[in-house]
Order: sequence, then structure tokens, then C-alpha cells
Amino acid sequence: MGIQGLTRLLADVAPQAIKESEIKHYFGRKIAIDASMCLYQFLIAVRNDSGQLTSVDGETTSHLLGTFYRTIRLIENGIKPVYVFDGKPPELKSTELNKRQERRDEAQKALAKATEQGDAAEIDRFNRRLVKVTRHHADEAKQLLTLMGVPFIEAPCEAEAQCAALVKSGHVFATATEDMDALTFGSNILLRHLTFSEARKMPVQEIHLDKVLEGLDLKQKEFVDLCILLGCDYTESIRGIGPKRAIELIKKHKSIDQVLKNIDLNKYPAPEEWNYEGARRLFYEPEVLDPSTVELKWTDPDEEAMVKFLCGDKQFNEERVRNGVKKLLKSRSGTTQGRLDGFFKVLSTTPAKRKLDTKKETPNKKKKVGGGGGRGRGRPK
Repeated sequence: MGIQGLTRLLADVAPQAIKESEIKHYFGRKIAIDASMCLYQFLIAVRNDSGQLTSVDGETTSHLLGTFYRTIRLIENGIKPVYVFDGKPPELKSTELNKRQERRDEAQKALAKATEQGDAAEIDRFNRRLVKVTRHHADEAKQLLTLMGVPFIEAPCEAEAQCAALVKSGHVFATATEDMDALTFGSNILLRHLTFSEARKMPVQEIHLDKVLEGLDLKQKEFVDLCILLGCDYTESIRGIGPKRAIELIKKHKSIDQVLKNIDLNKYPAPEEWNYEGARRLFYEPEVLDPSTVELKWTDPDEEAMVKFLCGDKQFNEERVRNGVKKLLKSRSGTTQGRLDGFFKVLSTTPAKRKLDTKKETPNKKKKVGGGGGRGRGRPK
């Protein structure tokens, strides 16, 4: 779920924090990808007329097809992806997980009714609602990534928190996920839509945390409280307080504690046993692997092992798999040079401004007269 209403709030209040880019803009960048979010996307999107793609024994393979081709697309564009998988969910998330299960139970009943009525559109709609990423899906994706030579990390808890830790430590450039809570965990840069299919023609949304804080006129701790007030995976929101009202309250009172002291709790009752302090702790000090202990290494793909894994029972086309391996090898050899900004330091424009100011301070200084007709004027010595 992420943070309820945050995307729209930023579009309204801090649009300068969001810019659109093409995937090729990230050539040479290492990017941490929320693996569970990707697998969910693939299970939803990679389908045929009868539903998800399956092996000969009926096992779903949509997640593998998506992982294979989307990862190749990223690498072809010069991106070095590192997938981060969820670990155990925090205890505070149990309420949200129970709600999700209740919604799946309702969807299961609705699906049975639609099936009885033969309503194909409703059958497809409720089948999509029942999609769930399982440990089996994750394990198979890890196996495929290993064969493709792409690194992955098993986070001890939330993947978004681990991605944010990698970004903050400088190990990777950005977090790629659709969940806005990567910003709440402190990821400096968030990329949305990066793993969407090329056919959708959706530009990548690049969101900078510093611009978010500047646009909202908040400090990071105040931003965390705003996200909790909006509604996150760990707590419910206060009924009757929407995004605009929430930011007004945080900007005025600076914290949830002070908000609760200054609102009419009869009109705006806080959720029962509202553990916003526990949510705060999860955002401030999430359980993550120390980035300094994480080794990210991209290697050449194992073509024969990949053919053995994907073809046969899983019914992947061998020729297409081998062509995919060729693309991986070609892309790896083409991205060794890296980005220019990895070799050169971008200089500030401040010194140039000082030079202009100096010229203004000495208007009577005579220009040097000599041969060459003024060649090289303005060029640095």
C-alpha cells in the first residue's frame, strides 16, 4: 500500500520534486529494485487469454517471464539492477496483512459468483485481486537472477527499507518501487515505473527527497509523521483528516503528539490503540543489513543452466532464451565504461560568478593588446 494519498499531495503541493525521465537516462547507474513489487506487477500483467502463464504441470511462470525480459531491458539500457527481497514483516504490519487477507476472501467469494454467472470480465477482475506473491515465486526469481548474473539481497525485514539504506550509503543511485514509503525510510531518490513494460510507454518518475521536503516545507521527522498521519502499512489514519488537512496540521504543530493535543478528538477520533510511535521507530530505525557488509557483483549469465531451468517443463522458447543471453552478454560488455560523472567531478558555478564580480570591481583595468585578433577570448588559462 505504501503511503495513502502522498503521490497526489506531492503533485499538488510539491510538483518540483517529481520529474519525468526516459529509462536511458539511468545508463551506468546501480539501482536497488523492490523485488516483491516487481513480481506482483509481472503476475498481474504477464498473462494470456486464459490468465497467468503456466508450466506443463500448471505452475505459474508469469513472474519468471517478467523477471527475465524486464531485467534484460534494464541491462540493455545500461542499468545495473540489484533486486531486494522482503524478509519477515514487522509485527506492526499484522493488522494491514489481516485486512489484505479479508479483501482476498471477499474477492474469492465474488470470483465464485462471477464464475457461476459466466461473466468473463468479472472473472478476470477478481482473479487479479487474488494475485499474491508467494515464497515459491520469490525463490524461483532468485534462482533465475543467479543464472542471469544479477545480484540480489534478502532483506531481514522490509525491502523498501533495505533499498533506502543502500541509497543513503551511496551503494546504489536510487530505489525503484511503486511504494512511496521508500521516501519515508529516507531513500534520497525514488524511481517509479522503471520496471513497467515498454509497451505501456510510461515515463519514469524520478522523485527527490530533498525536493519533497523543500516543497512541503518540512523536516524529515515531520515528513515521517505526515506519512503516518496520511496512513501507512503500520497504522490506520485518523478518520476525517485527509491529505490537505494532514499537512496543515503537521506544518502548524510539527508532530503527531502535538496534533493530538490540538484537535477535537470527538470530531476526529484517533484509531483505537493507535501505535504511531511504533510506526515512527520502524521508519527511523528499520531492521536492515549493514550496507558496508553487502557485496554487489554482476557476472556473466550461465546460458546452458538458464536453458535447462526455463525451457522444458516451464515451456520457455529455447531460441528466445538464448537470444536473451546474447543481449545480456552484449550489454555487459557495452556498459563497462560507466558514466562520465563517475570519473569527473562536476564543478560548482560559484567560482565563475566570483570571476565576473571581480571584473566588475576593476572596470578601469586596460585590456591586453597584442596579436591574434582576440583569439581565445574568454577561454580559461
